[in-house]
Amino acid sequence: MVIGIRKWKLEDKTALAENLNNVKILDNLRDGLPFPYTEKDAEDFIRAMLSADEDKTFAFAVTADDKIIGSIGIFRCGNIHYRTAELGYYIGEPYWGNGYTTEAVRQICSYVFDNTDIIRIFAEPFESNAASCRVLEKAGFACEGVLRCNAFKNGKLENMKMYALIKDA
Repeated sequence: MVIGIRKWKLEDKTALAENLNNVKILDNLRDGLPFPYTEKDAEDFIRAMLSADEDKTFAFAVTADDKIIGSIGIFRCGNIHYRTAELGYYIGEPYWGNGYTTEAVRQICSYVFDNTDIIRIFAEPFESNAASCRVLEKAGFACEGVLRCNAFKNGKLENMKMYALIKDA
């Protein structure tokens, strides 16, 4: 299968909603996403990503043989951290365990490092999300530490791991 990333299109809303309308995925993302996740929610997200500042938001659909299988984005931080950005992603459950997420992470990091002045990309998965931690490690990210009791998710305190990838000088 050919894994790629590309800009969102409004017609992607059905596939986006189908993939994200899954509690197993939402349990590993930050709060704020509705459940059930509707095509209207997906359309609103796509419109927001298409109208976002292109120097601060790098949001893409993840594709497998041109079929939408997930979402990935890198978001520039501000102030003294303006050359740092946060990575977020998810892949639909039917596509888990095939290395697709790792490939998408590699592609978006290369894109951002090659086309911007960003020098550090970080991600903060839940410590309990071993699969996401493995994705980051396979993509070359270094674990910089554990952020203890860093989040309150689904009624309990969660540790998070801090991973970062630094652009080669």
